[in-house]
Amino acid sequence: MTARILVVDDVAANLKLLDDRLTAEYFEVVTAHDGPTALDLCARSQCDLVLLDVMMPGMDGFEVCRRLKADPKTHHIPVLIVTALDRPSDRVRGLEAGADDFLTKPVADAALFARVRSLARLKMLGDELRLRAQTTREIGLSDALLEAVADSGAGGRALLVDDRESSFARIRDILSKTQTVDVETSPQEAVFRAAEGGYDVVIVSLSLANFDALRLCAQIRSLERTRMTPIVLLAEPDQNARVLRGLEVGVNDYVMRPIEPNELTARVRTQVRRRRYTDRLRSNVQTSMELAITDGLTGLHNRRYLEMHLQALLDQAASRDRPLSALVVDIDHFKQVNDRHGHDAGDDVLREFSRRLKASVRGIDLAVRLGGEEFVVVMPETDGAVARIVAERIRTRTATKAFPIRGGELALDVTVSVGVSSFLGAEDDAAALLKRADVALYKAKTHGRNQVVSDAA
Repeated sequence: MTARILVVDDVAANLKLLDDRLTAEYFEVVTAHDGPTALDLCARSQCDLVLLDVMMPGMDGFEVCRRLKADPKTHHIPVLIVTALDRPSDRVRGLEAGADDFLTKPVADAALFARVRSLARLKMLGDELRLRAQTTREIGLSDALLEAVADSGAGGRALLVDDRESSFARIRDILSKTQTVDVETSPQEAVFRAAEGGYDVVIVSLSLANFDALRLCAQIRSLERTRMTPIVLLAEPDQNARVLRGLEVGVNDYVMRPIEPNELTARVRTQVRRRRYTDRLRSNVQTSMELAITDGLTGLHNRRYLEMHLQALLDQAASRDRPLSALVVDIDHFKQVNDRHGHDAGDDVLREFSRRLKASVRGIDLAVRLGGEEFVVVMPETDGAVARIVAERIRTRTATKAFPIRGGELALDVTVSVGVSSFLGAEDDAAALLKRADVALYKAKTHGRNQVVSDAA
């Protein structure tokens, strides 16, 4: 996994050490010597994760974290505080400021990389939802980012999986002040309850007597209903290796025994707040679909959504100096299908092509029916060479198998022509990007159809 990590520390030697360690693991590293610089970089969407020292002159790490989490523009960026402060009260102060985790120096490489990868993965999973949610605000839906900033993380529902009564009784007492807590002593039943109960967070003891707690976490993470439910581990001091393995299988956070009440409360509230934020984003995206931003015939996004969403994708690519490519796809001789077989047959072809198109691109790609037989695919993090490979895949999947029409009574051979263009940077814009792809498409049409042409050709 690649991600851009912002390391913030006023000591140059510390910056160099973390830069070297993270770069060796193929992360892209940006550094800042003070809080104001870090805030500016984050405001300009320059990072996926912040590694933040606490003890800095002027604005300390707690204040930097508090400002990041109070700003809807940067609230979504995970913050990992890395500091020599090791008192429970310091950890709680960091978590209350909004930090996603708190690591004490010296930090072992395994622990650092596990936490960075886990938080970067969560950030990237949420980026596409967040970007689409920004579009929904333009059509009048609620702002999930502003709501997330105001959410305290209290009043959630937690499922506690622990088979030791002395342990779960104390934890339940601690959390009941801010959450509704249900206890399950059977790991087998816990999977069912997690799936059916609509919980905001699942808390799992790593010391279950007759069941592998990490297997339970993996099962919860694999189910569709609980895939996005945060999981918090309760671990003993000698279970560090197991905790790191848990982060790899999808655990979101952990608390070491003996349990410090304020730290446990703060970490659970953070996970509840994050779950609600994700739920709001998903709800907004779903509602936006109901407001006619999808094409009713094919299920793809429509022109309206492309016009609202494409510029945001270009702005993101420009701010991070990342590649982006676009395809304009046209079904060859589509008018003949309508003329010879009727418009119902034409609709069958459009639906089947859209199905094959969706199977050829990633979930983060934007697939759009512009109208008629013309389609657009926008691919973030994709350069022209890779975009051409994807375009060839779409062309091949279209041409190699006939399209059924009229309920399967007849099958038609269908081909497509594809024009490819790539984003040129901050001076480029949506209209120019699509125009270049359209010119390339015209070349594909005039040179015999059923082919791919790029704007560099």
